[in-house]
Amino acid sequence: MHGPGGAAASPVKSFVVPHSTKTPYTVSVVDIVHRPGEMREKSIDVTVDDEMGNAVIGLRKGAEMTIEARLESLHDGILVSGEVDAVATGECVRCLIDVSIPVEVEFQELFAYSFDEAFDYQVQDDHVDLEPLVRDAVVLSLPFQPVCQEDCLGLCPECGVRLLDNPGHEHAAPVDPRWAALAGLDGLTGVSNDVAGAETGATEEKR
Repeated sequence: MHGPGGAAASPVKSFVVPHSTKTPYTVSVVDIVHRPGEMREKSIDVTVDDEMGNAVIGLRKGAEMTIEARLESLHDGILVSGEVDAVATGECVRCLIDVSIPVEVEFQELFAYSFDEAFDYQVQDDHVDLEPLVRDAVVLSLPFQPVCQEDCLGLCPECGVRLLDNPGHEHAAPVDPRWAALAGLDGLTGVSNDVAGAETGATEEKR
């Protein structure tokens, strides 16, 4: 293409505005944006594809989770309230058996229309993304040290047997090597006493 006077015109560059990727956690709010007083509820069933938790307990990949959300339009954003229901799995930190703990946690947060440091979450185009909000709520609700039951006794420090499965389990008290040496001396003392007694008897017979 040539411009006026035959000079070659620079090619026109086109720009594509990126859109945020929608996930199972994204909820459309196009029908209530900037309409204060409008409200609706949304039930979301999610299969967890990115684990939520820590090394010992959490919602593992493939776990099922239900989110019951309530979305209310306000002047400055969308107020999202809700509850998460799921089951976290992991292991007891005392006896190491598998444990399952129900997760029932509530959350509430305002998704602001403007990008303001005072708000942690914003409305994105025509939807809100609940994943970071749900993740924070779930992780904070999990026990730091999960146990199979409050009175779990853990494992035997000597043989590793689970103590709750073996009531009365115990081992003979270990013998201190120093006492063992003294016990050997006691044996020698007994022999010495016998020898001394024999010698005394022989002396008396000679008399």
